Amino acid sequence: MAILWRASALAHRHAEIGGELEDWNGMGTAWFYDHTPERAKADYEAIRTKSGLMDVSGLKKVHVVGADAAYVIDRVTTRNVEKIAPGRSTYASILNSEGKFIDDCIIYHIAVNSWLVVHGTGTGMEQLASVAAGKNCEILFDDDLHDMSLQGPKSVDILAKEIPAIRDLAYFGLMQTRLYGRDVMISRTGYTGERGYEIFCRAKDAVHIWDSVLAAGGDDVRPTQFSTLDMLRIESYLLFYPGDNSETFPFDDETCGDTLWELGLDFTVSPDKEGFIGAENHYASKGKERFKIFGVKLSDSMDQMEMFARVMSGGKDVGVITYGLSSELNKYSVAIARLDPSVAKAGTKLTVVQPDGTELAATAEEMPFYDQDKSIRTAKG
Repeated sequence: MAILWRASALAHRHAEIGGELEDWNGMGTAWFYDHTPERAKADYEAIRTKSGLMDVSGLKKVHVVGADAAYVIDRVTTRNVEKIAPGRSTYASILNSEGKFIDDCIIYHIAVNSWLVVHGTGTGMEQLASVAAGKNCEILFDDDLHDMSLQGPKSVDILAKEIPAIRDLAYFGLMQTRLYGRDVMISRTGYTGERGYEIFCRAKDAVHIWDSVLAAGGDDVRPTQFSTLDMLRIESYLLFYPGDNSETFPFDDETCGDTLWELGLDFTVSPDKEGFIGAENHYASKGKERFKIFGVKLSDSMDQMEMFARVMSGGKDVGVITYGLSSELNKYSVAIARLDPSVAKAGTKLTVVQPDGTELAATAEEMPFYDQDKSIRTAKG
């Protein structure tokens, strides 16, 4: 039985529209407003064509402050922190001493000696606390800080009614401002592959901001259930720990733990960076990939590839589907898969064998499937 030790100030808003609060990261989260395919499709298409508002306060928000704050983050994460100017953020990985992935995060540089690290279900906070011990640095977990994700092409128009300068906020930029009369930090980030924003606010202001965004957006925005993220992230090549990892898909004869080369996250290591936890083993593991995260696309079917479906090539088992999406909007059925490196090449013919034995013709494909040049998520104006 899950132990919910964290609570969102928006819980009653979710309940009013049918939200079933289930555990995610220790917080009751509105995974579903209802379980119908119609709701899932409507929420997904809203974010791709208009906008959706989602409560993602279950993310862990960790302030890292003090003279040694940059050192601590630099030691724990794969990014060169000195390159992140105040008012900017970046996506980073966190490794263990074996060079294996244990978490990802977004690092926000708030001001001099003041940072915010936001991460999911991994052990990023514990890693930060361990390195900060004995340093001139405080690690402050902040559950009063709530996070609402407003995503979709109409999101900028909704916010621009109150904050015209939002149109010029660059991808991974952030601003401290006022929204509907409340103090907020707004970042040009999200987990959808769409143009979007995250609104950070105090718990006491969360309901007011939630209601105000929905009122201002009218027909161009709707509350979207947390499970919508799985649909959006699949076609945008955004991984979910531990859902795409060996913690869920264990090796037959090895302990859990994936390298960045296997996950396709080696880009999160700043060029020539050394000294972060696991660095030596990370570099040593290059070229020794046991699998590769890669895309799979059905050739002539809109069936949805199911989690744990096996992937075959030439009569051999060469991988497994982690998550699949069938999109009527984009007219394809695609999935993230863990594939043998020998078949992780665009155009390789594959057969997906569903858990019920159904066989589907497919090909290996590069990801992302959606917004391949990232022009949508990075657009200004």
